[in-house]
Amino acid sequence: MNDESVKDTDYSLELNDGPETNIYAEVFLDSVRITGVKVNYYHICKTKLWLFSHNINLERENDNVSLGKILHEDRYKKNLKNVTIDGISIDFVKTGKRIEIHEIKKSKKMDAADRAQLLFYLYYLKKRGFDAVGILNYPLLNKTEKIEMNAEDEANTERDIEEIKKIVLSSMPAPMHKKICLKCAYQEFCFCGKGDEDGA
Repeated sequence: MNDESVKDTDYSLELNDGPETNIYAEVFLDSVRITGVKVNYYHICKTKLWLFSHNINLERENDNVSLGKILHEDRYKKNLKNVTIDGISIDFVKTGKRIEIHEIKKSKKMDAADRAQLLFYLYYLKKRGFDAVGILNYPLLNKTEKIEMNAEDEANTERDIEEIKKIVLSSMPAPMHKKICLKCAYQEFCFCGKGDEDGA
């Protein structure tokens, strides 16, 4: 098969006329919807994960998020963009001997969270019977990182899924002031009325 890209596509790996939650229930059981973004937030900030999961979304107004969207649109015009597979959104995909799942990131500062997000996509596709490899794209650094899931990665992803469920179904975790909070879209929401403090 020739290497090719497809644009703005919504793939359904299984025919399912029911609500979206039914698609995820087959793999993740409970009513909590698990997405790659939630896995990413789980590794960055539990409070951000909880807020996002309860439809408190401030990212649209954040300058850092806007920059990421510009990079996405500008650097990868010829590639598949905004692919949705069973409700899971992926930056772009290439098909060939193996499916390549690509995620675009501004920097490697959140490398562990970005890697966990991509592993979640690989895990999800594996459960659907697809052999895929992940690629993290860093256009500002002109670098890419290839990621393949092993048994340890799969176990860690399953652990992440269970922990995310627990957090989402519990009360909001108390915000912890960290250096990364300075560029977070939720900073004012979490620390409104509190003095700036240096964090770990």
